[in-house]
Amino acid sequence: MASAARARRKKPRYRRIILKISGEALQGSQPYGIDIDAAYSIAEEIKEICEMGVETAVVIGGGNIFRGGEAATKGIEQSTGDYMGMLATVINALCLQVVLERAGVPTRVLTAISMQQVAEPYIRRRAIRHLEKGRVIILAAGTGNPYFTTDTTAALRAVEIDADVIFKATKVDGVYSADPHRVKNAKRFKMLSYRDVITRELKVMDGTAVTLCRDNKVPIVVFNIWKKGNIKRAVLGEAVGTTVGNI
Repeated sequence: MASAARARRKKPRYRRIILKISGEALQGSQPYGIDIDAAYSIAEEIKEICEMGVETAVVIGGGNIFRGGEAATKGIEQSTGDYMGMLATVINALCLQVVLERAGVPTRVLTAISMQQVAEPYIRRRAIRHLEKGRVIILAAGTGNPYFTTDTTAALRAVEIDADVIFKATKVDGVYSADPHRVKNAKRFKMLSYRDVITRELKVMDGTAVTLCRDNKVPIVVFNIWKKGNIKRAVLGEAVGTTVGNI
């Protein structure tokens, strides 16, 4: 009991964060689409860090609904496929907004593609003002441009809103030397430099995103979103997953 009370009194290490969530995180145990129970679980994790005073911006993917890259291999022009993927992220963002607000967390969806009937347009100053007022912002539709991933979106928005860190919440517990599901003895790294990630072509984020983080000194923390409490532990600065930065 005493240790739990001490944990609650700990101050967060980070003031403002970007939380990068894949579309598959909302998919949960389903083969496709959105698992509402999974969405509520993520919302509770986000609520916990908001109650600690952490200003939280979420960048969400759309792979549970549509993957533009895969569509391009099947005859759909990549630009069109990428725009379709951006719309999928908006669907996920609206779902996450609903479950967050039902959990009592004030939330705004901001999109890089204008669609005023369902969300606000992304405007940097407006996004920062929402954060300062204690609202979670969900940044949807990527950068609004084809050929850029939601990883790059997370890096770009982190720089724009002056975030202290990017948390990339995934289905694995960090960055490995190889796919741990295929290679039995794959090594998990605790710390990596940006250079390591780029030169070894490790699957952290795409090269554009990692380079942008490196040039602007934004650390990246990669961890398993399905381990309860990991987001809070990362916010407190505890050793979870893999940290990428200047080392």
